[in-house]
Amino acid sequence: MNLKIHDASGWTIFIFGVLALILGLIGLLRPEFILTVMGFQVLERVNRLPGDFTLVFVIASSMASFNMGVYYVLAALNNIKIFYRWPVPFRVVTFLVFSTTVLTRLAPPAWLGVAAWELSGAIATGLALKFENNKTVKE
Repeated sequence: MNLKIHDASGWTIFIFGVLALILGLIGLLRPEFILTVMGFQVLERVNRLPGDFTLVFVIASSMASFNMGVYYVLAALNNIKIFYRWPVPFRVVTFLVFSTTVLTRLAPPAWLGVAAWELSGAIATGLALKFENNKTVKE
């Protein structure tokens, strides 16, 4: 088994995966911290009304982030190139959706950081793949 990162596109996938995994783990352990970082008002648990499932939703999202992080890390370490292409357009869509939630005032301005993170990751991976593809064609 040759687990290593082979190129720039692999590094973009690996770094995103590690960060998603770490943020997912933090959200599982401290969902209030994730809400704070994203600019949402945080209520003490004792002040939450019955039927307020905000923390449960953050925990569910954090579990998805953790799992996605593991997938990305494993894809990078196994050099699964086809996987690298798939997230690029979907991360652009995520940027558009997250930006729209801020523009329509459904989310606080700090949420733009999450949108920018998605767009920058899509651009970084897309450019790395394009560069690597051009390099392969010239060889």
